[in-house]
Amino acid sequence: MHPLRRTAAPRNALRRTAAPLLLGLIVLTGPVACSTGPEPDPGPVPPRPASAPAPSLAPSRGPAADPTDTGWLQLMIPMDEGAVSLLDLAARKTADPALRSFAARLRTAHEDELTALRGLRQRMGLPDTDVHQGHEMPGMVTATDLERARAAEGDAFDRLLVTEIRDHLRQSAQVSRSETTAGRAAEAKERATALAAAHEDQLSELEGLPGVHG
Repeated sequence: MHPLRRTAAPRNALRRTAAPLLLGLIVLTGPVACSTGPEPDPGPVPPRPASAPAPSLAPSRGPAADPTDTGWLQLMIPMDEGAVSLLDLAARKTADPALRSFAARLRTAHEDELTALRGLRQRMGLPDTDVHQGHEMPGMVTATDLERARAAEGDAFDRLLVTEIRDHLRQSAQVSRSETTAGRAAEAKERATALAAAHEDQLSELEGLPGVHG
């Protein structure tokens, strides 16, 4: 097997270079960064007649989720989902036994991670929609990346796999470290701490595979 060198595609290089700025924006602004602009002013509220009954209040859903916690969680889930889709391809496309074994273990770990993240999303009262669908974020395995992976064979697939998974692990650990200091919800920060540590360990394991170069 040829050494699994980092590919030099300009698009991937741009995504890695832009990572600190984009990740900081997501963590600090959360879903606000994906908003489409301010909502129109509904105008003055007409006074309620004195004889009219007071409106009933809907049951409280608890305090609103912090934008930083929300932004982190809504990024981590699609990042892990994209990585799992790529790791699914590795099970049948890579011929390197060490890389195939690593990819299988990483896929299992990411599935467990997704279960925990989705449960946290539900407890935080967030929708299960992907607010980053179609976005090219640092560390995100996109639909275009998956198309390239399906078309690649042999060493070309292995190099693509290593490059994309390396970026995914590195960027997801970075943004999770930011959540541990900028977030507010204790459960989200604990999950981010665990995720960052796991992805850093997985990145170290990837870099230690035979033939993999940083």
